[in-house]
Amino acid sequence: MAKTDTLGRILQAGVLPVVRAASGDEALGVIDAIRAGGIDVIELTMTVPGALDLIRELARRYGEEVVLGAGTVLDAETARACLLAGARFVVSPSLDEATIACCRTYSAPVMPGALTPTEVVRAWRAGATMVKVFPCSAVGGASYIRALKAPLPHIDLVPTGGVTLETVAEFFRAGASAVGAGADLVDVKKIRSGEAGAVTEKARSYVQAIAHARGGQAA
Repeated sequence: MAKTDTLGRILQAGVLPVVRAASGDEALGVIDAIRAGGIDVIELTMTVPGALDLIRELARRYGEEVVLGAGTVLDAETARACLLAGARFVVSPSLDEATIACCRTYSAPVMPGALTPTEVVRAWRAGATMVKVFPCSAVGGASYIRALKAPLPHIDLVPTGGVTLETVAEFFRAGASAVGAGADLVDVKKIRSGEAGAVTEKARSYVQAIAHARGGQAA
């Protein structure tokens, strides 16, 4: 899958489900539930036990049916390992130029974390494909994205933190190119209690809300 194809599918989906789980089986359960709801982009964090092996397994299992990314990547060595294991994009909560350079070497989209305008511009100039604004909820949520986009309309922002079904449309109206959604969408408690259907329904609702926010265009 080429970089442009990966980025295009991320933008089309509009949401990166941030999968944090206590085990590989739990992660697989929530990923399958989200996929059933119509979202084919997944960010698997390095905090999941055996994350690299799980990336390999997911890449074999789903192939191009799923755009699989690695999240909570803090350094270039981890980024390289994730990409070689089958991840198609890399997300970080922080800004590390070496990680960006590594991803560019492998032609993989990279989304470093930034918060202030200075950090956002620094990430963009370092070669970020998109910039993850994190933790967005701590500084005003959608209103902060709107404030950033006014002087920086050319930078694709991915707010993460505080994204819920109730707030997701507001983030897009504020100018987000995509959003990172955590526990509100990736509800591992529902998986543990055998309520995978509830996660699938939430995913469908996200797809609908994003399409509506984008003016009725299919997500």
